[in-house]
Amino acid sequence: MQDRHIGDVRVTRIEEQMGPGFPAKDFFPEFDADTFAAEGHWLAPSYYQPESGRLMTSIHSWLLRTGSHTILVDACSGNHKPRPGMPRFDMLNTQYLDRLREAGVQPEEIDFVMCTHLHVDHVGWNTRLENGKWVPTFPNAKYVMSRTDHDFWEAEAKRPGTEAFKVNTYNDSVLPIVEAKKAEFVTGEHGMCGCLTLKPAPGHTPGQIRVDLDSRGKRAIFAGDALHNPVQVPLWKWNSCFCEDLDLARKSRHTLLADCVEQGALLMPAHFAPPHAAYIKEKGDRFELDWDYDNKRGR
Repeated sequence: MQDRHIGDVRVTRIEEQMGPGFPAKDFFPEFDADTFAAEGHWLAPSYYQPESGRLMTSIHSWLLRTGSHTILVDACSGNHKPRPGMPRFDMLNTQYLDRLREAGVQPEEIDFVMCTHLHVDHVGWNTRLENGKWVPTFPNAKYVMSRTDHDFWEAEAKRPGTEAFKVNTYNDSVLPIVEAKKAEFVTGEHGMCGCLTLKPAPGHTPGQIRVDLDSRGKRAIFAGDALHNPVQVPLWKWNSCFCEDLDLARKSRHTLLADCVEQGALLMPAHFAPPHAAYIKEKGDRFELDWDYDNKRGR
């Protein structure tokens, strides 16, 4: 477990799982074998597993402690949740809450859960199973989510033909939060906690948001799924197969990366393998990763 300090804010990564995920050729709609191979010298083995052809993927939350508030950015996949057709997320039994406690935080101490979007691997720990009922895992928290994203997935859950894992995700991990009156819906830019700004980053989902942190002039951007793998920094035009609007997702990704360059902000995505975060440099019409942030920026 590793802490970073962004100004006065302590940031801790809480891991749910880490390992090979989807095959690269299936995950990226724009996949080109030669283009991908040209990046292979730095992708393997940390971010790509050549023997299987799979991307290395972390699923984690970011825990923020500001001194006044304790905030969880995204809530991973959750335990005991039926996700037919998605074996990586189906009926898990992980030590996620133990790892949260090891970081020094009890579920009751979380003030806000930031849902960057409402996909299966970002909302699962919103709820836990108690006496056969899904109840808020973080009982004293407000769950902050995009109104646009909520309304989209609410409608999808009711639409005939929607994949079962998507229906289940809304019904067991989002709807109970709404029914418990723990949801706080936002639209547009939204400031909170004195150091955070929520900004729309649509495309991957219609209402995805990013969480921008600014403390004592130090900045970080919690990117949700604006990008999944480090290869999407130089190859920023590549989307994931789960992006709802490819053109809009591409635009949001470029804006986010450009903001990281301009602001000197640490990029903190939801799925990068170690070291999980990086500064970004601009090089022509591409972007590059600068992993050496501890030495160059200070922790």
